[in-house]
Amino acid sequence: MSSIPNLLYTNKHTWVNIDKNIATIGITDYAQKELSDIIFIKLPEVDKQCTKDSVKAASDIYTPLSGKIIAVNKELENDPSLLNYDPYKRWIFKLKMSDKSEVNKLLTSDELLTSDEYEKLIN
Repeated sequence: MSSIPNLLYTNKHTWVNIDKNIATIGITDYAQKELSDIIFIKLPEVDKQCTKDSVKAASDIYTPLSGKIIAVNKELENDPSLLNYDPYKRWIFKLKMSDKSEVNKLLTSDELLTSDEYEKLIN
């Protein structure tokens, strides 16, 4: 499974699920294969304000959107290898977007990709 149709993707191999003004962010199947055995992850701080493309984890996970971190996936602290088994069910952090219109701008500029566009990128 390379991608999921209802998600958005970045060329840095993160996926984004947008629900109203909340973006849930994780790594793609391609990324977890490239990283191989994931044994450590440093989760971002909750309530931290971040800007697009800022580093959010030790494995260089970049946030594709600007906003405030509202949640991190605590189960990954105890077992980061869960990302190797199903990266699309194992989100890393949730972000309250500061500007939802940023999504359309990024789609237009190809910084966010549809699943079809992402499949072309990785194949």
